[in-house]
Amino acid sequence: MSFVMWAYIHTKSQQSLQEGTYLRLSKALYSNPKPTGCTMQPVGTSPTLAEIGIDKMLAQMPKQDGGDAKRNSLGCTMQPSESPPTLAEIGIEKTQAHRWQQIASLTDEVFEEHITDTKSDGKELTTASILRVAREHNKDTSPPILQDGKYRVIYADPPWKYGNTMPDYMGVQDDHYRLMSIQEICSMPVKNIAEDNAVLFLWVTSPILEESFGVIKAWGFEYKSSFVWDKVKHNMGHYNSVRHELLLVCTRGSCQPDVHKLFDSVITEERTEHSKKPDTFRTIIDTIYTSGKRIELFAREAHNGWDNYGNEI
Repeated sequence: MSFVMWAYIHTKSQQSLQEGTYLRLSKALYSNPKPTGCTMQPVGTSPTLAEIGIDKMLAQMPKQDGGDAKRNSLGCTMQPSESPPTLAEIGIEKTQAHRWQQIASLTDEVFEEHITDTKSDGKELTTASILRVAREHNKDTSPPILQDGKYRVIYADPPWKYGNTMPDYMGVQDDHYRLMSIQEICSMPVKNIAEDNAVLFLWVTSPILEESFGVIKAWGFEYKSSFVWDKVKHNMGHYNSVRHELLLVCTRGSCQPDVHKLFDSVITEERTEHSKKPDTFRTIIDTIYTSGKRIELFAREAHNGWDNYGNEI
C-alpha cells in the first residue's frame, strides 16, 4: 500500500471528518516532500479525487507486484517493493478496510453533497454517517430467503435499522448485512420455519427494544425473559453511556429448557469486533436446549450442529 493511499484512507475515515480534509491532504501531498525517493510537485489548487485516482485505487485495492519503479497518479516516482505489506502488518483490520472501500465507492459528487447537506443541517460529519450513505447506494435490495425446515431453537441477531435518529455509534453494524427496517424483519417467514413448540433468542439494543416486541409477535413468539451482555467498553448514547445489549428469550407453545441449569442473567465479556456476539451465549443455548434442530439467523460463521441463514457463511 502506497503512502498516498494510506494517508488518504486514514484521513477520510476519521471518526470526526472536517469539511475538505481529504482535499487539503491531497494538496499537501502535492506540495511537500514526503517519503524518501518520492518527490511531490506543487500545484496551484487542490485536485479532485477523480484527478488523483485514489478513489479508484482504494475501491479496487490491487496488490502490488514489484517490478520497475513507476510513477503513480500523483506523478510521484515510487521504488519497487520486494514484499508489499499486508493490512495486518500495517495495523489495519479487515473490517476497517472494508469500511474504507465502501466509502471509496462513493462518487465525489455524492460525497461532497453529503458534506454540504450535513453542514447545512448543523450536524457533525462522522464516519458512521458517510458509511450509511455508501451502504444506501450499494445495498442489495433483494428480500431475505429462509431455507425450508422446521426448527426448535432459533438464534437471531437482525441488522436493525434505527431510522433517521439512529445514533452514530450504531451506524456500522451493516458491515456484513444491509440494515433492515422493522417491517422488513417482521415480514421474514420465521413463523413458517419454527416448530409448534420452539424457543427464540433475539438480540436487541435499548433504542430498539420497544419495536422488537412487534418482531417477536410477527414471528409467532411470546417474550419470557432476557440475558444482559455487559460489553465492558462504553458507547456514547443520547441518555446514558451504553455498555450492554439484550438477548431476549421468547417461546412458541411450550418450550422450556431441557436442562434446568440456571445461568447468570448478566454476562460480562469485553466486546471485540463490531456487532460480533460472544460465543458464550451460544454455549448457554446449547447447554440448556440439547435437543431439536437449530438455526442461526444472520450468522457470521458456521457452527457444528447449527443450520445458518446468512451471507457471511
